Amino acid sequence: MTGNDFHERLTALRHDFHRHPETGFREARTKAVVAARLRELGLEVHEGVGVVGLLRAGSGNRAIGLRADMDALPVTETGTHDHISQTPGTMHACGHDGHMTMLLGAAESLSQNKDFDGTVVFIFQPNEEHGLGARAMIDEGVLERFPVEEIYAIHNLPGAPVGEVSTRPGLICSSESLFEIAIQGQGGHASMPQAGVDAITVAAEMVLALQTIVSRKLPPGAGAVVSVTEITTDGQRNVLPGHAALKGDARARTPQDRAAIEGFMRQIAAGVAATHGVTAEVTFTSEFIETINALGPTEAVIRAARAAECVTIPDRPPMSFSEDFAHFSAAVPGCFMLLGNGIEGAHGRPLHAADYDFNDALLPIGVSVWSALVRDRLPLTP
Repeated sequence: MTGNDFHERLTALRHDFHRHPETGFREARTKAVVAARLRELGLEVHEGVGVVGLLRAGSGNRAIGLRADMDALPVTETGTHDHISQTPGTMHACGHDGHMTMLLGAAESLSQNKDFDGTVVFIFQPNEEHGLGARAMIDEGVLERFPVEEIYAIHNLPGAPVGEVSTRPGLICSSESLFEIAIQGQGGHASMPQAGVDAITVAAEMVLALQTIVSRKLPPGAGAVVSVTEITTDGQRNVLPGHAALKGDARARTPQDRAAIEGFMRQIAAGVAATHGVTAEVTFTSEFIETINALGPTEAVIRAARAAECVTIPDRPPMSFSEDFAHFSAAVPGCFMLLGNGIEGAHGRPLHAADYDFNDALLPIGVSVWSALVRDRLPLTP
């Protein structure tokens, strides 16, 4: 389905999502809007942690899953467009409003022109930003209740030309692990540091030592990142701290490197702590695993993008950001693709920026890509 009227209706829907953002596992209004729209289109709808819509055509028994994320971010919007967030401190700074709209547009287009044979499972997932939504839907049994042979997702990419589709087989997004190192020393008076072991000095030494994980302990080109993002202490102007906590973020492109980073981090923390006679406790958790694209689904995305007349990059470099879709593609062969959001103005601002905005020009393009993909994977029998 194409035309100005369709584009205008999709734009109005996207702006409505943008004006009413909701953060992870709080997407009550968003879910209600999605479910109502799917029912209006005649789909079978199931509501749980997320929303699932089923569209069947023909007599084929094959099924594929198309997934969109629903949650917003706790970011105060600074944009000046007329659909700015009406919820203080919350905005769609990652384009999930557009992802939902493109998938709903595809549901409308495919429901009115069922030129495929099989079942399309439309999956609208909560809480992507914290890496918890996909696992929550999987734990709830979404893949058992609505089994699919393959699963796909689109994410917009600021800084890339409008409508450019890029992907790759194998690793497409890194894992993300959050870590915290709690250091317990002996505080005291700032004028007499020799009477204790101030935790802030130990913390500073650890920050520098942790950088050797990437620069000296992993192979060059591994694509790993270790970032200390926060240091807190119980010190004051003239009080040396007895406690300090380092918090940070680690990215890896393989499970082996992820495990190695954790091992080296524990080794460094223990070594530095022993040198200074203090204790250090390390917590290391991975909500986001590596996102891996299967070869067959990736080739299908490339064909569909070309059929939709999109400029297509079939071998883009892996991304350093992480994606909750990884849990779906670890359970079922799948492909995660990126769709250029544009270069100029708010459309070219980085994801999660307070002045970012999804590009409405992508809405019909995303519908075309989704529709072409369904026709490719669930072809009509001659």
